[in-house]
Amino acid sequence: MKIISDIGIQIPQVYLPKAGTDLKKWAVIACDQFTSEPEYWHDVEKIVGDAPSTLNLTFPEVHLEKPGEEDRIKSIQASMNKYMEEGILQPRDGLVYVERTVGGKTRKGIVLCLDLECYDFTKGSSSLIRATEGTIVDRLPPRIKVRQGAAMELPHILVLIDDPQHTVIEPLSAAKTKLEKLYDFDLMLDSGHLAGYAVNADFENQVVEALRGLAKPETFSAKYGIGKDEPVLLFAMGDGNHSLATAKAIWEKMKPQVGMDHPSRYALVEIENVHDEGLEFEPIHRVLFGLKKDLFAELQKTFGANFSYTEVATGEEMIQRVDAAEGEKQAIGLVGGGKKFGVIEIAHASSNLAVGTIQAFLDAFLKDGGAEKIDYVHGEDVVERLALQAGNAGFYLAGMHKSELFKTVILDGALPRKTFSMGEAREKRFYMEARKIA
Repeated sequence: MKIISDIGIQIPQVYLPKAGTDLKKWAVIACDQFTSEPEYWHDVEKIVGDAPSTLNLTFPEVHLEKPGEEDRIKSIQASMNKYMEEGILQPRDGLVYVERTVGGKTRKGIVLCLDLECYDFTKGSSSLIRATEGTIVDRLPPRIKVRQGAAMELPHILVLIDDPQHTVIEPLSAAKTKLEKLYDFDLMLDSGHLAGYAVNADFENQVVEALRGLAKPETFSAKYGIGKDEPVLLFAMGDGNHSLATAKAIWEKMKPQVGMDHPSRYALVEIENVHDEGLEFEPIHRVLFGLKKDLFAELQKTFGANFSYTEVATGEEMIQRVDAAEGEKQAIGLVGGGKKFGVIEIAHASSNLAVGTIQAFLDAFLKDGGAEKIDYVHGEDVVERLALQAGNAGFYLAGMHKSELFKTVILDGALPRKTFSMGEAREKRFYMEARKIA
């Protein structure tokens, strides 16, 4: 495969399902979605049936910590080998230009490989490829178990570039009639449409040169108003932070045995432009399940005189107040927890962002046995539905503007984890392309 080391990418060999495969059954949503909604995954299983599907090649996290985990991993790895041996997956070399349409918006991306030698997820990293949120190392072992020993990877990783002049991806959109169409179909369960095109050598060279343009130190320093000796950030994590961190952890463990020229050095991802009009940043809300302590008493104890709570009549009013909040106090919506709807305000907060302030509280609350578990959910309707169930509580958070992402990461380092989401749950990446890693 072609390696372009100065910008940390590889032109991949991808595997796609053979002609005649039912692609609506083949492609399923990212494994870390709908983890508190098992009914979604039951619907997926019914749709797929016995057909070839990425459902058989990935581990939906709704099943994590449930009986049969080891058997499921063995089955995934066996299915990978079976699909290869039976020719269900067919190889092809080159970049893939992707269009995802959902909810009247179209996001554009390019599937390529990133060099894990250029990626460091630790706090304060200055690598070419960086995490945008804190990486929880404790969350890696289950993912490592799935990837370790697997013949293939199937990415749901979305990585962002900051390309305000639209030089990298958008020219492919303008020229897509000249590209070979690889797939074009409707996704299951109201998740829109997916199309992919093979990028030929001429356009591939244009993509590479445009990425090199973004990575020039003088361009980088002028864009963000920083010194020319500041290390360049070319690729920033969008979705799938822990999946890329898993690939990195396995690579670091493997490379003393396999050397530097091994497929596990690279990870297949889709890159998207943060300035894409079809891309929206959505907040990620929190839901506590099975409260065991008095949530209000613990909030009061933690924040003291800096804590205040105002009850409101409806979820709509709560959302309006949180979204419109200005000034020094941080506003967070609270659903359930013994009441219905209210707005928490915290003065003199420990974090610059409300999400960081409440996450620090929730981490300590869970560690002290305050609730059975936490989940991170998309959409105000989901947080309301789950949090109003007996014994639960939810926290509604306002979103962050996508234009702030790169400069914030460059100047402040990684954001608090689960700060933002690229779209809501049904807009997440579906598994389509695979790549050999063993």
